[in-house]
Amino acid sequence: MNISESYDSAARAYAEHLAGELSHKPLDRHLLSRFAEETRGRGLVADLGCGPGHISRYLHEQGVQTLGLDISPGMVEVAAGLNPGIEFRVDDMTRLSLADASLAGIVSFYSIVHFEASELGTVFGEMRRVLAPGGVALVAFHIGEQVVHLDDLYGAPVSLDFRFHVPGKVVEALRAARLPVVEHAEREPYEGVEYPSRRCYLLARAV
Repeated sequence: MNISESYDSAARAYAEHLAGELSHKPLDRHLLSRFAEETRGRGLVADLGCGPGHISRYLHEQGVQTLGLDISPGMVEVAAGLNPGIEFRVDDMTRLSLADASLAGIVSFYSIVHFEASELGTVFGEMRRVLAPGGVALVAFHIGEQVVHLDDLYGAPVSLDFRFHVPGKVVEALRAARLPVVEHAEREPYEGVEYPSRRCYLLARAV
């Protein structure tokens, strides 16, 4: 079972558990509002690895023109059903079907968790390709060096490796892709709300 098939399997259960998670995450909301200030009225923003579309919805409600992209057709179907008025479609972060310099911004919340550190250059290079000069990318991920394998996600059968990342290495990979980081935040996990890992948020600007 690959990543797409795993999320197809878990799409509805995933949405039931996580579609409302932002209501419990004040820093996430703050940083997404900060991102919205940068991108509102400046063009299209892509939510990469959009899952059930809750990040897309938050940005849409902030007046941002948002497009949700996910590798899982099942997840895209769920997201579209939960969030009418927002476009969602299937796409691959390593080879996006978007034109060069077509985006004002990218938000990537935990969508690099299935990539090894050595693969981040490809992913961030693709982000830079589709971002207009001056566009911004907000990337969130788990801090660490471990890999957590799951065969069950909210009761659905999956086969997924969740990879944690060292912030300095992610910062360097972004810089190498001409996406230097301009803001960097970290926080402890919200107890009882999410997986107990430290979180990192990086805001990068395309140059």
